[in-house]
Amino acid sequence: MTMTIRTLTTIAAALALAACSALKPADKAGDGSSPTSATDEVPGPRSDVPTVRLITAQTPAVRAYRKTGARQIYKAYPQRIYKGKIPPLVYAVVVVETDLDAEGNVRNVTFSRVPSHAPEVPGKIAELIKAASPLPSPGRLGGHTYVDTWLWDKSGNFQLDSLTLGQRSR
Repeated sequence: MTMTIRTLTTIAAALALAACSALKPADKAGDGSSPTSATDEVPGPRSDVPTVRLITAQTPAVRAYRKTGARQIYKAYPQRIYKGKIPPLVYAVVVVETDLDAEGNVRNVTFSRVPSHAPEVPGKIAELIKAASPLPSPGRLGGHTYVDTWLWDKSGNFQLDSLTLGQRSR
């Protein structure tokens, strides 16, 4: 099968996000009128918060940018990169979604997979990404969500899935 689990997960997440707009609450009056009571009013969307995050399809350009972004993070933290192949039981695997603007500035960092046994790791990763901002400009891709998987060793060193050297068998 040519689709990876990561691709299927990304597609499922995109479909779930698209379905959110179909789950708007029904009006109580049933006549299409909006609520008039101040206690029933729902605040409108804020312009500084995106209403729907779009995970960019994994086109060849997006896959190439993943490596570019990962190289920038490696360049920012050369002493933190796990040398060689990752051990078979890596301490934490974290899937990170980094929202970038068209210039490569990090706008937001969220997580689609976090380890319950290592709750400290996602916060550390978010700090590392924000401190490495800006990442290289995505060029024609423009602003998008850069997704990568962090393989975090118990030493605090890491590799990114897009540049990993693989995993040892023992």
